[in-house]
Amino acid sequence: MSLFSPLALPNGVIVPNRIAKAAMEENMADNDHAPSADLMRLYQAWAKGGAGLIITGNVMIDARAMTGPGGVVLEDDRHLDRFRAWAATGRSHGAQMLMQINHPGHQMPAALGQGTLAPSAVAVDIGALSKQFPVPRAMTVADIAEVEDRFVNTAVLAERAGFNGVEIHAAHGYLVSQFLSPLSNRRTDRWGGSLENRARLLLDIVRAVRAAVAPGFVVAVKLNSADFQRGGFSPEDARSVVAMLGALNVDMVELSGGSYEAPAMMGTARDERMLAREAYFLEFARDILDVAGMPLMVTGGIRRREVAEQVVDSGVAIAGIATALAIEPDLPRNWQRGLPEVPQLRPIRWKNKPLAASAHMAAVKYQLVRLSRQRRTAPGVLPGWALVLAQAKAKCRARQYRRWMEARRTAL
Repeated sequence: MSLFSPLALPNGVIVPNRIAKAAMEENMADNDHAPSADLMRLYQAWAKGGAGLIITGNVMIDARAMTGPGGVVLEDDRHLDRFRAWAATGRSHGAQMLMQINHPGHQMPAALGQGTLAPSAVAVDIGALSKQFPVPRAMTVADIAEVEDRFVNTAVLAERAGFNGVEIHAAHGYLVSQFLSPLSNRRTDRWGGSLENRARLLLDIVRAVRAAVAPGFVVAVKLNSADFQRGGFSPEDARSVVAMLGALNVDMVELSGGSYEAPAMMGTARDERMLAREAYFLEFARDILDVAGMPLMVTGGIRRREVAEQVVDSGVAIAGIATALAIEPDLPRNWQRGLPEVPQLRPIRWKNKPLAASAHMAAVKYQLVRLSRQRRTAPGVLPGWALVLAQAKAKCRARQYRRWMEARRTAL
């Protein structure tokens, strides 16, 4: 199967090729936490680049629960015109455009000044950096019902805005992933204990979203292939959950891995497993293919055409690319033209893995900012410098967010 052959999803939507722009967290919302002009320009670059599928960075289902400052929020129709413009931009050159929808759970920075929720009162554990995240409150039954309703609400609004579908984020240690993991989910009720119980929130969200949107609207899930922590969500668990999702008319499952505590999505595990330098999660995906009732997508470290072709040749339907497309948004078209491979970011060999992961994300965001300003990317940026800039910007945007939230409370 060629990288540039179309893919028909189970609901009939046609993805024009097998290359996806995977989600990256841009933190480029405007002052209303809606899509900004900078964000539009960034997605225009990716739309022109030739990926068949474009998945947005995190769109939050609740303004009180953010993965970081400057995040986009979609919880009502007040700024739906800007979301329509965003969807139109992403689709402008033929790609299918999915909105990734998410709730951070306990992975919400303390600097944002909000209380956090999680399946259990288990805080993020990243050593000396743990104080950056507050201890969460264990969710009540009412909290769980509200979160489910908010996922459905945001999916319906995404459909109204002209997106082709949504991707429900159940990976990387965010809220739904926290329910799936026995390390963060220590509940003893119907949402805890067995895998079937820990998967209940995800399955209920998928059922409710599928029932609320049109049949031609894509419903996808991003799932960890593993937590890469001892005693966490395992590859065997992932295989079982994919089989459960197969009965629910899910159109695609994207396999990734890790969390803030074990940033495997950047090639670093915490359970002593070594990850490949490219296509980190391909081996896990191969073990799941026989139970998957839907196309699979694998994301993680892919930057060369030959590796993307290996992904598709293995039976995985879509090769998801993130960092390489932050450096070179024209990568798919360049591959078609036989042009050279994409350059890499500077390697980061710091012993502190969570800090190294933060520096990597900062270096990626540095490229995104340059693209949003229609400037050439700078993959040689020093990771430490990118991290300093990102931290300064995050502090400024965190202050803006707190003021914005206070204005909302005052207006109620």
